Amino acid sequence: MMALMNGVAIVTGAGRGIGAATAKLLASRDYAVCVNYLNDHVSAEAVVMQIRQAGGKAIAIKADVSKENDVLALFERVEQTLGIVTHLVNNAGVLLPQSRLVDLDAARFNQMMQTNVTSCFLCSKTFIQRLQSSDLLADGTLFNSAIVNVSSAAARTGAPFEYIDYAASKGAMDSLTKGLSIEVAELGIRVNSVRPGFIHTQMHADGGEPERVSRLAPQIPLKRGGTPNEVANAIAWLLSEDASYVTGSFIDLAGGK
Repeated sequence: MMALMNGVAIVTGAGRGIGAATAKLLASRDYAVCVNYLNDHVSAEAVVMQIRQAGGKAIAIKADVSKENDVLALFERVEQTLGIVTHLVNNAGVLLPQSRLVDLDAARFNQMMQTNVTSCFLCSKTFIQRLQSSDLLADGTLFNSAIVNVSSAAARTGAPFEYIDYAASKGAMDSLTKGLSIEVAELGIRVNSVRPGFIHTQMHADGGEPERVSRLAPQIPLKRGGTPNEVANAIAWLLSEDASYVTGSFIDLAGGK
């Protein structure tokens, strides 16, 4: 199987938005893809159906990737169905209604960190452990294996008055990306990040302002919001052998903002 494919990829939170666009793009580039989701079974299965109709290989698996037992079960099922996971996109995340820090409570802040950061930690740890125990190692180094973490431009700006807890979680992901990239470099596992900014996705509705990107477009140097496909292209490049000498790096996709 591996000789005929680019690899096996898990994309967390892949039922919509950037995750869905990434799953479909990777499948079109000959990856077998797991579309992970938490609640929206219909959207996840729709992504899988589109991939299969285009001739690709994909499955949808429900798992709360902020919980260790769910992550272990997710990887086990993917391995049984598609093979050893060789590529990971940590995309699962949550955005909660706009608020100043002084109006946040600890429960919300902890929820943000667990959903956005703990999920990244657990999936990355499991991914590395299972690769190390697999037969894909050659002279101690993997042929081409990679993690891409989906961070946010908010990690740079702090998102004051709106999403400071979200920004803090993405800043933590950036630190994890940098440190982990060094820890696993000798294994041949590359770890990079994309930092989307003003992208047209449903997540802005989750934050309480569906038209946020349109409101902010005049302040963006490119004068428009981005698309999920534009982010997916960057993710796919970082996963590919075309980026074989890239690790511990960040691609900002925020229209110059």
